[in-house]
Amino acid sequence: MLPSHTPLYSHPLPQIEQWLKNQGCHQDETQLHCWHIQRSSWEAEIWLDTEEITVRYLQSGGNNQDIQRSFKYSLSREDVEAAVFSGP
Repeated sequence: MLPSHTPLYSHPLPQIEQWLKNQGCHQDETQLHCWHIQRSSWEAEIWLDTEEITVRYLQSGGNNQDIQRSFKYSLSREDVEAAVFSGP
């Protein structure tokens, strides 16, 4: 795995997928670009889109609304990890 300060766009897809697995994410069997994660206080879907990673925290906002955030692949793995996996 490349150093954590390396931008995500420099990581090959298999390394990004392994990183998601290491964080406790599970790949959707039918939509391979979609990943799921469940933590004790939140649940999210993560999409590996063409231009960015999109995270949707399920029922985490006011009135149980979903919260969606996007992160460009130019961010480092370390920055995306801190932003995504700290929760909504």
